[in-house]
Amino acid sequence: MILGRHPSCRIVLDDASVSREHAQILYEQGLYVLKDLHSRNGTQLNGQPIRGRTALHDGDEIKICDFTFIFLLTHNPLPAFDSSGLNPQETLLTREPAEEHHSEDLEVYAPEIEIVENAKENSAIITMPAGSSEQGLRLNIKPEAKLRAILEISMALGRVVVLSQVLDVILKSLFKIFPQADSGFVLLRDQESDKLHLRGSQSRRSINDDVPISMTVVRQAMETGQAILSIDVGEDRRFQSSESLVDMQLRSLMCTPLMEVGGVALGVMQVSTFDVSQSFHADDLDIFVSVGAQAALAVENSSLHERLLDQREFDRDLEIAAQVQLGFLPSAPPTLDGYEFADYYEAAHSIGGDYYDFIRLSDGRIATVIGDVAGKGIPAALLMARLHASVRYHLSNAQRAELALASLNTEMADSAMGYRFITLSIAILDPVAHEIQLASAGHPPPILRRHGRQAKMVSHSESGMPLGIMRDLKYKSLTIPLGQDDSIVFYTDGITEAMNHANVLFAKERASKSISKGPKSVKELIPALIGDVDKFCEGKPQSDDICVIAIRRL
Repeated sequence: MILGRHPSCRIVLDDASVSREHAQILYEQGLYVLKDLHSRNGTQLNGQPIRGRTALHDGDEIKICDFTFIFLLTHNPLPAFDSSGLNPQETLLTREPAEEHHSEDLEVYAPEIEIVENAKENSAIITMPAGSSEQGLRLNIKPEAKLRAILEISMALGRVVVLSQVLDVILKSLFKIFPQADSGFVLLRDQESDKLHLRGSQSRRSINDDVPISMTVVRQAMETGQAILSIDVGEDRRFQSSESLVDMQLRSLMCTPLMEVGGVALGVMQVSTFDVSQSFHADDLDIFVSVGAQAALAVENSSLHERLLDQREFDRDLEIAAQVQLGFLPSAPPTLDGYEFADYYEAAHSIGGDYYDFIRLSDGRIATVIGDVAGKGIPAALLMARLHASVRYHLSNAQRAELALASLNTEMADSAMGYRFITLSIAILDPVAHEIQLASAGHPPPILRRHGRQAKMVSHSESGMPLGIMRDLKYKSLTIPLGQDDSIVFYTDGITEAMNHANVLFAKERASKSISKGPKSVKELIPALIGDVDKFCEGKPQSDDICVIAIRRL
């Protein structure tokens, strides 16, 4: 009686790790003997590999790859048999006693095969009656065993989220399910370049072996969204024109696209074998596609997890950047006898491009600076940080608002700012002469309120171009006298360009009206102005940075 994988064997063991004709049980000179037929993975008797003929005794354990048999000379009913010590796919091999033994092998007998369930391993129960031995006994994996394999993979994948670990679990699981597989790999599509990259591979031969990859098969799976089974690659008409497959000497393969929920292919998964006698079949493809569905979901979840971690790290970096940026801004308005100062700053995002500062000059004057870097977010914030240092430097050298703007513009124009520009106003307060020297580089004009009553825009026809557009520009300044109870409010376009749900702008007119009717104290006036903007926007999210500073002569 021959045991092996070939259909002509008396006992067919449907497992690629089993050789075509693996072992034989013979009856010689009144004894039963076990013979290994030069199998690839060997035959064990009672845990020891055998060579040549070895006598069999009642109760001996025969192990062929993942199959275990117990040889019984007499058939005894086993209703209370303890299966706890058996491995998955463990089998009882029994024979009825016979009066004559004229044949040298056991083909005259019909062995009774029973796969016994192992409570620990949860292996399948398969029962085959003795009468079926006439056609050869084939030990197939039942559907519930296939399902169990998928569930085991699902459980294993549920314990890992890192992509490299996910792919390692998938490939190791495939090699367990398909012992005939010699190599396997996973290719994933890069979202930015839209190219496939090898993200995981495994070879049964050696860790250092290169895994063969045929883009002919991969492209077909990706383009069609269908799994591919090639039982014999050499005879497969679909791939006869592929020289790469011929060079790789692949004999059988399965390839399935990894599809995300939206129906887009994330990549492909493939296993292959170099032995044509151990090819894959349709039932293998069913399992492989099921594993592919689990793998695609795990890869997608892993990618989402990685993006979440990246986003968290990015958010932490932004939080630190926001704290650093706030460190560039004044911690509190200046104090000066006879004057009151107030400020307000809120970025539309974590960090912003609006900038303001109060700078005490060496002669006792105070420079009030407000600016707006074109754009928002990180690039604008980086320019804002540079502007903070540059403004102080040029003001300390120039002492006049228009000269400081001119030298600052030359620096910015000579810098690579990535086609960005900066609007900026410099107002230098002279507390002795009670006047403000104002120079502007394209910044919105301030609003001046006289005697705590009517407010209007400060007309400044000499306002120059924003910084960084053209070098060697000249700027002009305007002198504004301040009487008692006069206030001047500087702002960025986050105020005037604030928009409600009807896409109507708050505009300069509403800003002037709000300041006209607002409280006398600028420390109360600015919160009132911000409140009017919020009320106008009706809860619509802020789309631009907002910065407001105000000066009032008491």
